[in-house]
Amino acid sequence: MYGFIGLGALSLFFFVIAGGMVTLLPFITLVLVIRSDFRYPSDKVVWIIAILFLNLIGAALYFFIGRNQRKL
Repeated sequence: MYGFIGLGALSLFFFVIAGGMVTLLPFITLVLVIRSDFRYPSDKVVWIIAILFLNLIGAALYFFIGRNQRKL
């Protein structure tokens, strides 16, 4: 039986999960960047701009590259 927009229940479940990740991951990353202290103040601004304009790619880049740029 097909429900919403002709999708099955399992497809709809994955659609909702993927949509949530696309929305929440950049938001959570922005919060982490804003609360972090970086070695150089301009790094914070660069990461915020990257996350806002590149959404998932910017968030992924921050988790792989940007977390190493923070103060210890």
